Amino acid sequence: MRKAMDLLTRQETIQAMNDSAAKEIPFVFLISFTGEENLVCSPEEATTSGFFLDMPGMVNHDFETKPGPGIQWLKRPPDPEGYQMAFQHVVAQILYGNSFLLNLTQPTFVECNYSLKDIFTGSVAPFKLYLEDKLVVFSPERFVRIRGRTISSNPMKGTMDAAIPGAFSLLASDPKEDAEHNTIVDLIRNDLSMVAGNVRVKRFKYIEKIRTHQGELLQMSSEIIGKLPVAYRECLGDILFRMLPAGSICGAPKKKTVEIILNTEGYKRGFYTGVFGHFDGINLDSAVAIRYLEKQGEQLVFKSGGGITFQSEWQKEYDEMQNKVYVPVY
Repeated sequence: MRKAMDLLTRQETIQAMNDSAAKEIPFVFLISFTGEENLVCSPEEATTSGFFLDMPGMVNHDFETKPGPGIQWLKRPPDPEGYQMAFQHVVAQILYGNSFLLNLTQPTFVECNYSLKDIFTGSVAPFKLYLEDKLVVFSPERFVRIRGRTISSNPMKGTMDAAIPGAFSLLASDPKEDAEHNTIVDLIRNDLSMVAGNVRVKRFKYIEKIRTHQGELLQMSSEIIGKLPVAYRECLGDILFRMLPAGSICGAPKKKTVEIILNTEGYKRGFYTGVFGHFDGINLDSAVAIRYLEKQGEQLVFKSGGGITFQSEWQKEYDEMQNKVYVPVY
């Protein structure tokens, strides 16, 4: 039986990151949405505790990818009426001026013939995480990467089914998606400006295809970069937490929007929409914990959502939320 890891508080997490980075000691981490229950440990400790990563620069497992049967995937979507009520509350808060973009999420119960480990080893995604017998993440979205003193972020906002005729042009020109993406780019520019100088948008509104077992999705992203102070490693934990939670999965303005989220969604996000990653002793890479499947007792729960603005239509947002309930196993 593997040794369980202790969850760290916000301050304990920051201190552990600061101490290790200052001494150039590698570590891996998983930070919850609220930032109050987190994991930080060495790659070796993670492996012995059932905390596995598969992402650029860090693979701490030797699992084999074995051909399996065709994946069977049955969704039990949340009640549309319940979602509509939450949506209407969010829009009211936006019209009151308390938020102008809010990422509303809900849990979807699913049934699958693959284990969490099977999904981890068989899924195709740039950032993968597996907490043994607890959860699996196959994220397409980088949070921040640090190379030398350069820090970059790639917020992802704007999703469309690639099978829709003219989907690429529609996503690029849709007023609601455009406003949503512009808001997040501004938010991330502001977040980076709190910890770095010379902040600028390097790539704006590039669109990528994501393949799933249900088909392909289009996702819109941008890249923002900045320059960190010379001695940034001594306060690496403070830098990360100053930027949390990730703007793309909460909204703007952050503080009030998170308050609305906690009072509206009606369930606990936990590690979903937190961040995970690794520090190799010199550089850091991390991802947003989206595309997230969690085991609750004998049930599997997929958590997903999307950004709401005053231009949003509840049925379209509900459909987008359900389009994200997939596994990239094919």
